[in-house]
Parts: sequence; C-alpha cells; structure tokens
Amino acid sequence: MESTIKGAFTVGLVTSGDIGRVQELERLPIDSLWTGGHIASRNPSTEALMNLARLSAVTERVKIGTSILLLPLYPPAIVAKQIADLDNATGGRLVLGVGVGGEYPQEFRACQVPITERGRRTDEAIPLLRKLWTGKAVSHGGRFYSMEDVKVHPAPAQPGGPPIVVAGRKEPAMRRAATLGDGWMPYLYSPRRYAASVGEIRRIAADEGRDLTNFGWYAWVFVNVDPDGDTARAQAARAMGGQYNQDFRAMVDNVAAAGTPGEVTQKVKAFVDAGARHLIFMPATADSGGDMIVRRLLEEVVPAVREQA
Repeated sequence: MESTIKGAFTVGLVTSGDIGRVQELERLPIDSLWTGGHIASRNPSTEALMNLARLSAVTERVKIGTSILLLPLYPPAIVAKQIADLDNATGGRLVLGVGVGGEYPQEFRACQVPITERGRRTDEAIPLLRKLWTGKAVSHGGRFYSMEDVKVHPAPAQPGGPPIVVAGRKEPAMRRAATLGDGWMPYLYSPRRYAASVGEIRRIAADEGRDLTNFGWYAWVFVNVDPDGDTARAQAARAMGGQYNQDFRAMVDNVAAAGTPGEVTQKVKAFVDAGARHLIFMPATADSGGDMIVRRLLEEVVPAVREQA
C-alpha cells in the first residue's frame, strides 16, 4: 500500500473557534486549523463561514480552512466574496473545503435548495467560484446560478483564489475532486480505502487529461491516543456515535486512529503510506480529554511517524 505521492505530511486540527483555544492551538507545532458547521443539524453547530472568519481574526501563522462548507446551500457569489475578503485579510492562508452534505435534509428545506440537486449545484459552483475570484466581470449561463456582468473584487490574495478541496466518501465525490477540485478530503476512511480512492482519482484525472501535480491529498481522521488502547477506542466510538447517531464500536479500528501511541502511530503512518499528505485530526472524546489527546498526538505520534517516513 506504499504510495508514490511524494512529500512530507502536514498536521491540522479541527477546532470550534473559541478565541482563547485557537490561540493556544496556533502555538503548537501544527500547520493548519479547520472548522466546519451546519445551518440546521441534529446537534448544535456553528456555521462554517462565520467560524472561518473567527479563525482569520485570531490566527497569524497557520493555514485555516473549512472542513467542510456545504457549498450547495450557498449562493456562489456570496461564498466568493466572503472567501476573497478573508483570504486577503489573512495574507492568503485560506483553504476552502467543500462537500454536498445530505445527512440533514432539514438544512436543504431551510435554505430552499432541493436535496436532489446538491451534487449538480456543487459541480456548477466550483468553477464559477474560480471565475468570480479573477476580479473581472463574469457572465455565466448555468442551470442554477445564471448571472450577467458580475464583478466580485478585490480578488483573493492567492492568485486564482484559495485551493478548493473536495470532501466526501463515494465515487461522485472522487470524480468531482479529480475533475474540478484542487484536492481530496475523505472522512471515515480506512488507509486501505484511502489508497483505493487515490488510485481512482488518478485514473479519472488521467482519462480527463488533467494534471494532478499540485493536487492536495487530505485525510480527515478522528483520533484518540491513550496508554490504554481499549479506553481510547471506547471513547472514540462514543464520541463518533454521538456525532453521527450510530454505533461505531465495530468500525472504530477501521475509520479512526484510536489506541495506544504505538497503535495510533502505525495507523497514521498507514494513511501517509496510502498517499495522504495533509492529516486533519479531530479529537474523538466524550469528555474533556481533548487537550491530552492532542498533546500525545503531537509529542508521541507525529514525531514517530516522521522518523519512520
């Protein structure tokens, strides 16, 4: 399962956006901070763009990104303008992670977007965002987002705009990443499944004649590190079950990095070997032990993986 993708891996953490907490995290040896959100989910949630704005205001060094923004729920011109403003405010530190959602149908009802259109809307919105980020007048005759002589300016700090990283789990998301995205960010994946997705995305891109030289290979991974591996796995299963409203006890070994420092090191290394180069970790705990998980991850796991790479 050894990957031919070159380069060292970087480390990101998911955060809620609490100002004091974010400033503490940025002092750690990490490369990025990520935030997601929903409009109307089963559990209380922030909104992704609002939380991204908070991150932009209180960080100075790390890249910041959405993991993820449910793109079909938003007018592309609004996303283009807000992301351009934040990219300029941060000196070009943004990454836009996008997905189609669908697990909470009430969000689509609330935003008056038919849930069956979410994939097609996203496929139209991604290239439209890039047009709007040119800072030039745009006319677009699409099925969902027609507009004439629209100029969103100033353009983002990053030429062409921030990278658009596609999240998801299934073949349509892989195809979207391969043909439209600047990166791939699956979640609830095993290393083996990640390696298979890398192969599939490369195959699709080759068929379409697309060069993936600067493509970003991300993986969003639940993590729990504890001297007692059974405790780590039990905590991770409870946390994930509460978030997704299902029983993860039988799946936690496959779709999370949970266990002793040595076990988590081997799982993270397996993701790196499978082709992941940007690991985004979400501490999976049902209590207040997130700080200790992050400490063990950064002090024991990450250095060990880099030594073995």
